Amino acid sequence: MTPLLALALGVAALTAHTVLNAARWLRRPAAPVAEVTEPVAVLLPLRDEADRVAPCLRALLDQRGVPGLRVVLLDDGSTDGTAEVVRAIAGDDPRVTLLTGTAPPPGWLGKPYACWQLATRADPAATALVFVDADVVLTPHAVAAAVTELRAAGVTLLSPYPRIVAATAADRLVQPLLQWLWLTFLPLRAMERSPRPSLAAAGGQFLVLDRAGYLRAGGHAAVADRILEDIELARAVKRAGGRIALADGSRLAVCRMYDNWPQLRDGYSKSLWATFGHPGAAAAVLALLLLLYTAPPLLALGTLVAGHPVAALVAAVAYLLGVAGRVVTARATGGRWWPDALAHPVSVVVLGWLTLRSYHLRRRRQLSWRGRPVS
Repeated sequence: MTPLLALALGVAALTAHTVLNAARWLRRPAAPVAEVTEPVAVLLPLRDEADRVAPCLRALLDQRGVPGLRVVLLDDGSTDGTAEVVRAIAGDDPRVTLLTGTAPPPGWLGKPYACWQLATRADPAATALVFVDADVVLTPHAVAAAVTELRAAGVTLLSPYPRIVAATAADRLVQPLLQWLWLTFLPLRAMERSPRPSLAAAGGQFLVLDRAGYLRAGGHAAVADRILEDIELARAVKRAGGRIALADGSRLAVCRMYDNWPQLRDGYSKSLWATFGHPGAAAAVLALLLLLYTAPPLLALGTLVAGHPVAALVAAVAYLLGVAGRVVTARATGGRWWPDALAHPVSVVVLGWLTLRSYHLRRRRQLSWRGRPVS
């Protein structure tokens, strides 16, 4: 009985931390009351995005409250007509520049090099840089709100996390874990205040940076060979003396990351090994997650069948506390909570399998993305 109580208390403590993060420390940028007067460059790397870029680019051209907005896109070796789609939408709009990228040199991965080309070739007058992925669609005041929050927070890097569109069963099982993990395990206020690079998080779908601080940190050249270039860029900013912040960007942007299960599976597999680092660390973290969030419903059922109703009740409470953490996360970030949160133990199992697959494919040197090797 004592181990079950300890288990329930551990889940309760983590859920309480989720509530604290969501209610007090999570930044929520809102539409600004004044225009952003500084010049802003929105940077969009593209590789075979013909099916996605149209709504993203149209949303960028519809931005309000940023008179000095410029949009720079880089066609990174696309073979599906991405550049033609961009030209058809942009027309002769003077705010838009389409660049042709070059292949990454030795020591560089594709996305960091594309972002670095964008940053170094954007208008030098731009004092704020906004990196956006092609699967992100911004609301009309998103750039103005994000840049205003960047300046109000006094940080070098702001990561407003978009609302993730979960359209398939696989999406609904896996995608909400992104926000849940950092709201549950990352102390947001301490992350902002601490200079420790290890205490950092960011999402590359929508990143806003002070240009001077970005360059001082080395920009994407400092993370040239990193799979998780967004998190590593946040760490580089901290190493250079800058500050970072996460924000709920669900009112500013939506993102449909993957169209189907194979894309989702391969997208997570390419990077989960880098998230955990050493396989031993991954094993320890996954074991803890499985114990805290997958074991309780199994224990509740097992102890009930064995004729121990009190133990079954404690295990059921631990399960419901874990579900509550998912509900809090979903409501705080614009996600869907019913009935998806009830399947939280299954979500953790799927995360474990994807992590094992990531290490397996890396060991066999079979990880790739968009036709390029990543390990």
